[in-house]
Amino acid sequence: MPKSHGTRRRTRSLLRSSPAKKGLSSMLVEYSPNDKVVIKIDPAQVKGMPHRRFNGLVGTVTEVGRRAVTVDVPVGDKVKTLIARKEHVVRMEAS
Repeated sequence: MPKSHGTRRRTRSLLRSSPAKKGLSSMLVEYSPNDKVVIKIDPAQVKGMPHRRFNGLVGTVTEVGRRAVTVDVPVGDKVKTLIARKEHVVRMEAS
């Protein structure tokens, strides 16, 4: 059997669902540009899922749409631009 090279390979423990369900509250959060957000992938939602390498990284919102947000994430020397649905993004609390 040929080896699978899919985007969700080797993610058994990385994308394990938490026992607490998010519900609608994660989708009702209003984001605005320059908000700091954490990319926290919800494995139950496949649409708009960013790549697993960005899970847990902090980024800045640049654009806000109806269902998705555009996030700039610094990775090494570069700044990557992600388009992720609101289910996979959590606002960072100010400490």
